[in-house]
Amino acid sequence: MSLVISIQSQVVMGHVGNSAAVFPMLAAGLEVAPVPTVIFSNTPDYPTLRGRPLPADFFAELLQGLWDRELPQRADFLLSGYIGSVEVAGLLADFVARAKAANPRLRYYCDPVMGDELPGLYVPRAIADIFRDRLLPLADIASPNPFEVAHLTGQPVAELADIPRVAQALRMAPGAELIVTGCRLRETAEGMLESVIHGPSGLSRHPTAHLPLAMAGTGDLFAGLVTAALGRGRPLPQAVDFAQVQTARALKRGAELGSKEVVLTDPDFRAALLTL
Repeated sequence: MSLVISIQSQVVMGHVGNSAAVFPMLAAGLEVAPVPTVIFSNTPDYPTLRGRPLPADFFAELLQGLWDRELPQRADFLLSGYIGSVEVAGLLADFVARAKAANPRLRYYCDPVMGDELPGLYVPRAIADIFRDRLLPLADIASPNPFEVAHLTGQPVAELADIPRVAQALRMAPGAELIVTGCRLRETAEGMLESVIHGPSGLSRHPTAHLPLAMAGTGDLFAGLVTAALGRGRPLPQAVDFAQVQTARALKRGAELGSKEVVLTDPDFRAALLTL
């Protein structure tokens, strides 16, 4: 059974961060050790927001608890997402470097959750800098969207030829694989979006129907689904295809229910996880 350490946000109501990513990994048969970076009552899309980012000393204690139980030494994947403070971002970068040194087979999946075209950058620039300078250079897999890529590199993603250039500008490790998600490139067919993977074997394109829906948790769920498929032995291109199909089901289910976040109760979504 593959073990995933998943370090990202947590909400009481709804499905974003670990509250979106952990369920599909567990349902697919992976063991998951979730660590929150923030604990909020809900997403910021509601009139009130309760909770707060974890204090740095509390977060550090939880990371030490992972070491106490020797989880980094035996984990197969380390997934990180939204970070709530600069101090926690620095502690996470230290943890990732130490975990990779202790466990050379550990694959670090960095989802640099920073913003989107709307509403723009929603983390402090200092956190974005830590993603760029410390976390992405450690990553074996990363899945930024085009806005995040442009912010991190200063280079837009407008056509397929841009992908290798931005992959080099992100300064990821040799052999790392970049997934640029939610692309609308010059080459993208009308009515479609695509994820583009860049890695040692070149480029692969993964189109999916463009759903006119914007829901919190979409990227977090996608990363959890990719990790679930990787943990079940699928190669990355198949994992991305699987994640796109299941994310679309969660978006459609959310739209049916009038939700502001992805919804994980679609029967086909759950059945696909159980048979992955």
